[in-house]
Amino acid sequence: MIAGLARDAKREAEAANERRVLVLAGDRDRGVDAAYDAIEAVDPASTAIVSTREGFRFEEHRPRNADELLGRTREVVVLDCHERFVPNALGRCVGAVDGGGLLVLLTPDLDAWPAVRDRFDDSLAVPPYEVDDVTGRFRERLVETLRSHPGIAIVSLGADGPEGDAIERDGLVGFPEAATTETTAPPTAPPNATFPDAAYEACLTSDQVRAVRAFESLATPGNAVVAEADRGRGKSSAAGIAAGALALAGADVLVTAPAFRNAAEVFARASELIGEGGTDSETAPRRLDAPGGGRVRFLTPAEAAALPDGPDAVIVDEAAALPVRLLERFLDAPAVAFCTTVHGYEGAGRGFSIRFKERLRASRFSVRDVRLDEPIRYARNDPVEAWTSRALLLDARPAVDEAVAGSAVGDATYRALPAADLLADESLLREAFGLLVAAHYRTEPNDLARLLDAPNLTARALVAEGRVVAVALLAREGGLDAETRRRMYEGERVRGNMVPDVLTSQLRDEAAAEPRGLRTVRIATHHALRDEGFGTRLLDEVHAEFGGEGERVDGDSDAVDYFSVGYGATPRLLRFWRRAGYRTVHLSTSRNDASGEHSAIMLRPTIGAGEGRPGKALLDRHAAAFRDRERDGLSDAHRDVDPDVVVGALRACPAPVSVDLTEIEWRSVVGASYGPGMYDSAPGAFRDLALAALIEGDEREETGDCDAVLDAREKRLLVRKVLQGYPSESVADELGYVSAGACMRALGDAYEPLVERYGTGFALEERERFISDL
Repeated sequence: MIAGLARDAKREAEAANERRVLVLAGDRDRGVDAAYDAIEAVDPASTAIVSTREGFRFEEHRPRNADELLGRTREVVVLDCHERFVPNALGRCVGAVDGGGLLVLLTPDLDAWPAVRDRFDDSLAVPPYEVDDVTGRFRERLVETLRSHPGIAIVSLGADGPEGDAIERDGLVGFPEAATTETTAPPTAPPNATFPDAAYEACLTSDQVRAVRAFESLATPGNAVVAEADRGRGKSSAAGIAAGALALAGADVLVTAPAFRNAAEVFARASELIGEGGTDSETAPRRLDAPGGGRVRFLTPAEAAALPDGPDAVIVDEAAALPVRLLERFLDAPAVAFCTTVHGYEGAGRGFSIRFKERLRASRFSVRDVRLDEPIRYARNDPVEAWTSRALLLDARPAVDEAVAGSAVGDATYRALPAADLLADESLLREAFGLLVAAHYRTEPNDLARLLDAPNLTARALVAEGRVVAVALLAREGGLDAETRRRMYEGERVRGNMVPDVLTSQLRDEAAAEPRGLRTVRIATHHALRDEGFGTRLLDEVHAEFGGEGERVDGDSDAVDYFSVGYGATPRLLRFWRRAGYRTVHLSTSRNDASGEHSAIMLRPTIGAGEGRPGKALLDRHAAAFRDRERDGLSDAHRDVDPDVVVGALRACPAPVSVDLTEIEWRSVVGASYGPGMYDSAPGAFRDLALAALIEGDEREETGDCDAVLDAREKRLLVRKVLQGYPSESVADELGYVSAGACMRALGDAYEPLVERYGTGFALEERERFISDL
């Protein structure tokens, strides 16, 4: 029976150039045997299995390593959903099935599956929660989609053997046995094309031809290309063909992507065109040298953003999976292409389409847009693609602009988004999750499962006219027992407690995981309502509810001791979170490989928390430690941090700074500011004053009540020269001073108001000596 069902599904899939799904639900061992029966019946040329077990005669992958399938195609892919069902792995397996192929799912009994707890659920049960606290809503929704979408066959496996098997649905769509296929002429080079004919002959669709033609513009500085497509449209292949053609013409082409596997197809196609033996995407090298002196090379995003060795053109693949601030750094390239998957199995964000494209169009580049719609590996109306998009919410979007335009922040309603409500209301789920996708540069199917099932997560939203206009995903952290805190302090990683883990294991505070915290994992406002106060209003409501000052809107809003946030630090975000009452306690020493940013951690004690209260005490001791670390760390581990990020991080540090200089040190500072003194005579004194000035700032600056004590360039000067210790020549060049001498004179000028502000009676008397001589 299973063999016949598999043959029918495969035959129909091949006739329509589509894919089909075969679900074998029941006992795991029976499922494996049934999968072998199905595979033998269809006799595929290539089969891969993703399972926690080993010993299959097929190509094997572990669920956590299913991304190894990205860029590969197989005729049959088997996903073993027993023991460890990872939503990300489902997306990757679907993406690896070629047109005419089968995806075989081995699952527990579908009615019982939502209640089954496996090793993925263990990962959601972050301390102090247990695995029994994890819900099964994601799988409940998944089962519903399996039973309702076309192209999905389901067999309930008999417990006692094949004679008990029952076909719940055959999944057949009803295509005729021999579907007619239009015969199209092979692609040819467009008129006046500058790339060689071989580049266009390598294209498989007219969409690819248009994309490659657009990429020709990269041969001329000042041009940019945006290539967008859903998964499986040949976007990366087109980029690879173009990269090879540019290299053959002598260009140095720098390629980057979140990981090399994302760009492997680019190198495989470039290799074919250059003539290095037709390397496939699984063995593609990271550098190709063309006969004419050109080359194609790969670097990680953080490395590539510095544009090392002056490339002629840059191709950023999977651009939607990178943060906007990192993408902006590529606008310094002579010519650049941004290729992005609109609905990606491996996760994507809307920051590219919502925010970055506006920035690109306002830049110096002449921008060409190209979209690839025609699938290459399967037919346009493939039912499995539609099923995956719904099951994993790959196409989730916020409400349309017209539905929320004109909404007033004061009229919005604050509400909880319990997982049960999200499961019951598909529109609510799609709008809320769509906003979370828009808030982050990388959102994966696993994130949907966390939203619906993780016991430590909760969501809050602002709703206007029935539409979600702002949403916050919140994680409970801390509140851990003494034994767990001891293990954390001694090096054990504790899942789901990011801030307590950093404060305990890295910053050596064994008591840091005792207070209860609420971390903002993501917060997003509808892009049509940005900068209108919705994000601030949402945070205010969260602070009131969980701080014990407001009305509870759900049963999970027990009061906490502090609020926290961790994110890739940018000046804009540091300013936003400081204005929301959050204060800096940590800045990572290394950059995130994907975002290229140093991560900041900020805390906000519960409103009304006085001296000695857990949240206030936690902030006080870690703010003081941050202040002390940065005094010396800025000339060491943080020497390369952007000066504006340093200014923002220090400005949000509440630890008071004591300026206690000796008379000799004050003579040096005053002499360098008002007289002939030298900075080098007392660098430590200058460092103390700079730290005090940047941390304390002047609140009146922000209200417009007074002029700034230091302007933006002077603050950067204090960071680069005094705190980070850069040579005067490089500081002058970076900050636009005409010479190193002019830079140092500006430094003296910047210290004059600091002498006024922090100077002792002795210092002010010393200053008068120079003023009286003028």
